[in-house]
Amino acid sequence: MGHNTRQIYDFNVSLFHTTGTKYQSWEHEPILDYETDERLAQQYGWTAAPTKSLFLKLKGGDHALLLTHKEARLDSKAIKQLLGKRPSVCTNEEMIERIGCVPGAVCPFGLPEEITLIIDPVLQQYPELMFTPGKPEFTFSFASQDLAQLISGLGNTVVYLPES
Repeated sequence: MGHNTRQIYDFNVSLFHTTGTKYQSWEHEPILDYETDERLAQQYGWTAAPTKSLFLKLKGGDHALLLTHKEARLDSKAIKQLLGKRPSVCTNEEMIERIGCVPGAVCPFGLPEEITLIIDPVLQQYPELMFTPGKPEFTFSFASQDLAQLISGLGNTVVYLPES
């Protein structure tokens, strides 16, 4: 059974509080495409780097989530070397059923614990990161140096892509 977006949102707020991580939050019209994203980024003066959470299916039926920069491409080879299984991008239907996130608002935190998190070290190059906490009408940002602290509050297995 997947989570719903309210639970994912609540989990994120709680994760920020329990790990003592400072964050900013905005409520706005739902962001479900890059055009809206760009327009709101200008409207609110967002300076944080936009992240992308790719929900992946691994050969054999397991799942993983890649947290990377919005502009980054999926490096299937690196992930296969890291996890020993070939990844493919999950269908929207399977993703919604599995983790309860809607396309365009996939959240890296608050996933079922059996889903491996793959973190792209490219994110450390940016002072701040932003993401959608499950609900497409919210955006959260936090200092990239706090990413490890946030992840430590999760029960998921976490692996890092090699630096490119």
